[in-house]
Amino acid sequence: MTVTVVGGGLAGCEAALQLAQRGHEVRLLEMRPVRNTEAHQTGDLGELVCTNSFKSEGPENAHGQLKREMRVLGSVLLRSADQSRVAAGSALAVDRSLFSQAMTAAVEAEARVRVVRGECTELPEGPAIIATGPLTSDALSGAIQTVLGDGGLAFFDAIAPIVHRDSVDESVVFEAGRFDEDSDYLNCPMNEEEYVAFIDALNSGQAYEGHDWETVPYFEGCLPVEVMASRGLDTLRFGPMKPIGLTDPRTGDRPWAVVQLRREDRAGQMWNMVGFQTRLRVGEQRRIFAMIPGLADAEFLRVGSIHRNSYLNFPERLSSYGAPASRPDVIFAGQLTGVEGYTESAASGILAGINLARLLDGEDAIVPPATTMIGGLFQYLREAKPGRFQPMNSNWGLVEPLQERIKGKKQRRQMLAARAQEHFLAWMGGHGLRAVS
Repeated sequence: MTVTVVGGGLAGCEAALQLAQRGHEVRLLEMRPVRNTEAHQTGDLGELVCTNSFKSEGPENAHGQLKREMRVLGSVLLRSADQSRVAAGSALAVDRSLFSQAMTAAVEAEARVRVVRGECTELPEGPAIIATGPLTSDALSGAIQTVLGDGGLAFFDAIAPIVHRDSVDESVVFEAGRFDEDSDYLNCPMNEEEYVAFIDALNSGQAYEGHDWETVPYFEGCLPVEVMASRGLDTLRFGPMKPIGLTDPRTGDRPWAVVQLRREDRAGQMWNMVGFQTRLRVGEQRRIFAMIPGLADAEFLRVGSIHRNSYLNFPERLSSYGAPASRPDVIFAGQLTGVEGYTESAASGILAGINLARLLDGEDAIVPPATTMIGGLFQYLREAKPGRFQPMNSNWGLVEPLQERIKGKKQRRQMLAARAQEHFLAWMGGHGLRAVS
C-alpha cells in the first residue's frame, strides 16, 4: 500500500522519510512549482520562507532540547542544517539555498519516496499525512473544513505574549478576577504616571510590518495593542487594561489601569497577557512590556504577533496524535496543527510519520510524555481550551514542572533538560524506537 504525504515542507519531508525508513512506499505531493505560493521562491523541498535560523542548540534552551529529541529520531532537517550551516554563535543557522537543496536531495535519494508535483485539492483516499503549512491552498482548505466542520480551521492569527509564572514579581501583582468572579488571573496594577509612560512607549515603539504575503487586515476585536494606544490616551484604559471590577486586596484601592495575565496551563506555569496581541518587534516587546509593574524581569515564553495563518482547532477536532475522528488514518502535521516554528513543525512531522507507520502495522499511536519537549508541545495541542486555542512554539512552560521549585532559571532549565532527555530516551526504548547516533 502506498501512503500519501501532502506538502513538501519541513514536516512533510520528515514524515515521508520516517515512513519510508519503516518500509512503506510514499507518494509525496508538492504543488510547487506547478502552483506557487505568495511566499516561496523555488520548487525545492523544505524551502525556508522567513528566517534562516533554527534558534539555539544549547540543551538548557527549549529549542535546544527540542533538537536533541529530534536528532535521536533521525531528523532530516537537522542533517540538512548541519550540511548547510553558517556561523551564528550558539544558534543553528543555515544558507537557505544550500539547506533546501540538501533537503531535496535527501528525500529524492530515498528509493521508497516518489515526489509528485501538482496541487492536491481533496483529502487523499487511504492513509495520509497532511502537512501543507500556513499557506494551504484554498481548495484543500475547503476540503479540510468539510471534514472538520465549522470552526475547525482558522485563517487569522492574533497572538499575545506569554510569560513564565516564576518570573513575575509576586510583591507587585495580585490575584483576582473582575468583581471576584474568577481568580484565574494575575493583575499588574498601574498608577496614572506609569500608565501614561507606558502609552508613550507603545506609541514610539518600532513595529514589524511583515512581508506582503502575510499582511492582514486588523479585526476590531483583536487590534494590535500599539494600534489601540495610538487611538487615544485612554483607549487601552477602557479596553483590555480597564481596572473596572478589580481591587488590590493589599490597599483596597482600584488601580488606574491593569494588565491582566490569564492562566494558560493546568500547572500554572504559562500566563497570557490578555489583549496584548502586537506587531512590535521582539526587542521592543521585551523593552516596553518590562515597564509593566511586576514584569520587569519577566521571562517571555512566547512573544506577541499578528499574521496571516491557517491552523486547525487541534484540541476540539483532532485526536491526541492529530487525526480527525472520521479519518483516524489521516494525520495532520506541521504548522497546520497549531505548532509555531520551523523545528516544531518538523518535529510534528517526525511524530506523524512514526504514528502512521505504527497504525499501518496494527499498533497504537504514541506521544512522548509531557516531561519532554515534543510531549509537552503535544500536551498543549490536546489540552488547550478550544475557544481560545492559538499556535505555540517550544518553551519550558510546556513541560511538566519539576517536583521541587528551583529559583535559579539556569539551574531549573538544566534540570528540566536532563530530565527531558532521560524520559525521551526511555520512551523511545519502551516503544521499540531506535535512537540515531
